[in-house]
Amino acid sequence: MKFGMRKPSIRKSIAARTSPARYVRHNLGVKAPRGWGWLTDPKRALYNRIYNRTTFSFWSLLRKLIK
Repeated sequence: MKFGMRKPSIRKSIAARTSPARYVRHNLGVKAPRGWGWLTDPKRALYNRIYNRTTFSFWSLLRKLIK
């Protein structure tokens, strides 16, 4: 498990926002409601919850410094 700041990847952030799978899920409404991650994939939901609480983004750090 990672602790601390995540390394930003411009390539991965662009790929995630322009993927065909995202297009299909968002435009056809094939998404589960927020908070249903525990039902669809509990193992991944637990990992993501811990990961998001123990790491922080470079961009959020930059936002705090600018304010």
